[in-house]
Amino acid sequence: MRTLFILNDPPYGTERTYNGLRLASALLKADPEHEVTVFLMADAVASARKGQKTPEGFYNIERMLRRVRAGKGKVLLCGTCMDARGLADEDLMEHAERSTMDALAAAVSAADKVLVF
Repeated sequence: MRTLFILNDPPYGTERTYNGLRLASALLKADPEHEVTVFLMADAVASARKGQKTPEGFYNIERMLRRVRAGKGKVLLCGTCMDARGLADEDLMEHAERSTMDALAAAVSAADKVLVF
């Protein structure tokens, strides 16, 4: 099974990104063979910024994305959205990749399920 998550909201301020990543992690935990791709668009690209510091007891989106990667999931970012927000490749956490709309279209075509948060 292949599931594509398209996340649009910022990492903090709403819980959509948080909830999308919770579900992605749960799918990978339930079935290690499940293929999960997380595509970050719009303000969600800030989710992959390295070095996030959150208060003790508060969720940390960077850590949640690392869990997706540890479960063999992919983390892709809209390059145009990164550029619009001044986010450079060197600002990204390890294994998060700048991507394109063409790559997103291919991921949508290949996915069994597409979930948008």
